[in-house]
Amino acid sequence: MTLKKFNHLSLNINEARRVKKEHDYRNSGRMSSRFLNRGTVTAFLLIAALVVLYQLNSFDNRLAKLERQQIVSNAVGRSKSLKDFHNILLKGNRRDHSHLFLEEREQEPGELSEQSTENRIIIYNRIPKTGSTSFMGIAYDLCESNHFNVLHLNTSKNSHVLSLPDQAFLVENITSWYERRPAIYHGHISFLNFARFGVNDNPIYINIIRDPLDRLISHYYFLRYGDDFRPYVIRRRQGNKQTFDECVKTGGHDCQPNNMWLQIPFFCGHETECWKPGSEWALREAKRNLDQYLVVGVTEQMHEFIALLEYVLPNFFRGALQEYEKGNKSHLRKTYNKSEPLPETITSIKKTRIWQMENDFYMFVLQQFEFMKKRTLVPREGSFSNKGRQFFYEKIRPKS
Repeated sequence: MTLKKFNHLSLNINEARRVKKEHDYRNSGRMSSRFLNRGTVTAFLLIAALVVLYQLNSFDNRLAKLERQQIVSNAVGRSKSLKDFHNILLKGNRRDHSHLFLEEREQEPGELSEQSTENRIIIYNRIPKTGSTSFMGIAYDLCESNHFNVLHLNTSKNSHVLSLPDQAFLVENITSWYERRPAIYHGHISFLNFARFGVNDNPIYINIIRDPLDRLISHYYFLRYGDDFRPYVIRRRQGNKQTFDECVKTGGHDCQPNNMWLQIPFFCGHETECWKPGSEWALREAKRNLDQYLVVGVTEQMHEFIALLEYVLPNFFRGALQEYEKGNKSHLRKTYNKSEPLPETITSIKKTRIWQMENDFYMFVLQQFEFMKKRTLVPREGSFSNKGRQFFYEKIRPKS
């Protein structure tokens, strides 16, 4: 092979290598660009999907809020969907709907106010052996003619305190059950402060208390002999013939002074300190909570208590005086075989700290009740009348 041909062959080989290198480079660029374009498109699609999901979630939230406001508006306005609204409360998931009652909403013109006289809630957290059954018998007789509802709250094992979840649900249920307004709720539970649960719709509390020693004696014989309200019920101490005097003398359980510690904790509330016999804090708290009660009467003046309620809450208790004075409800429940204790028994009980504290609370309530009665009632022919309105308006400006 000549040198000229060799050089020409070498040039052809080098040219082929250069062409192949350029071809590979261009293909590599195309592949990189292709992968780059794919990555950009994927990222764009991902961002677009996230934006769409965010918008859909925001739309769902706005729609849910509008639906909640409509449900509340319909319920408070006592619309035709009221029954469905109540079923949501009782049967639905409470976590999904509990926030409905924390929504703030402007009242529509002409809408029924939650605190109007036609929409009130009364809670009577009744204390055992204070005449509560006799009193509630009158309320049940009046509920139809006066157009209100009566609901008995029963607790497991006759417990006077509720768990915190039960407290929350009770508050939610009572304040949202518009279908059952106006209403009187009654049961043997201690005072429950509705404001602690963030609701503005506070109920009206009423109650009756009794001389602490008389209440203890009545309960002692009730455990043994029952009463004429349900004479067929077998009581826990049935067959035990020991008198109250004998029980005190022998140091028996049922006559222990600690058993008198009931009226203070009922007004004190659900705190554990309330139920510690002899707690000074509980006594102070019970007195403080009296501000939450419209009227607290005493068993020994049931007639006057009913008169006060008729004049203060006529929408509920109109006709209560007549019912009571007819006589058929004034002694609805009477304990059998109850006997008065001996003077030495009374002296022994009154030396105890528990009696002194319970009696302190009783006298404090009685003093306020006497004051209220004096300012309101006038005795008249075996009954009571209202003194009438003792205020008026003047200097009203601007003149109409």
